Amino acid sequence: MSVSRLSFSAQEIQDLVVAWVALGVAFAIFFAGGGQRAVTAILDGGVLGPVLLSLLTAGIGFLLHEVAHKVVAVRYGQVAEFRADYGMLFLAVVSSLAGFIFAAPGAVYHRGRLTPREHGLIALAGPATNVALAVVFLPLFFVGVLVGSDFLALAGSRGLMINLFLAAFNMLPFGPLDGKTVLGWSKTVFVAFFVPALALTVGAFVLGFGF
Repeated sequence: MSVSRLSFSAQEIQDLVVAWVALGVAFAIFFAGGGQRAVTAILDGGVLGPVLLSLLTAGIGFLLHEVAHKVVAVRYGQVAEFRADYGMLFLAVVSSLAGFIFAAPGAVYHRGRLTPREHGLIALAGPATNVALAVVFLPLFFVGVLVGSDFLALAGSRGLMINLFLAAFNMLPFGPLDGKTVLGWSKTVFVAFFVPALALTVGAFVLGFGF
């Protein structure tokens, strides 16, 4: 196995930043209720807080998910770069105005020879990063509650919920999602990761995290 040096091209950095900002705006609108209601709520309460909150939760979740794919791909000697899908980013913002959100910001494209295990681990890296982020956001929620900071508490709650959802959703074994690749490599690894991720996501939703 040859290990390549991790680097980011100017185009890749631009695409990551655009995707991060677009998703931050889209999720800020979505969590504010969508449509005119969201625009009014954000303008009345100030746009900085909702957008910053979404950049730090949904934006970071999506961003580090993709970066994790790249890091592991490069680790296995791949030439790998993230490319934003500008059409899908536009759709994310438009759908959030309609009161729902469909977010597919782009993907990490890589080339080179891989074993099934390496291919599976590259796919697993994204959802695994989201689970790790959920673990980071959980104590932030409790800190916010303890110090009486609504912003920190909501950031922790929303960060936990969004990252658990991203982990579970991306592990669905369909289409271009990571779960299909992981399942093709190892049924044991797929079940061991997907079932707890799904259970935790449902549990967090039932407990009201994220809202």
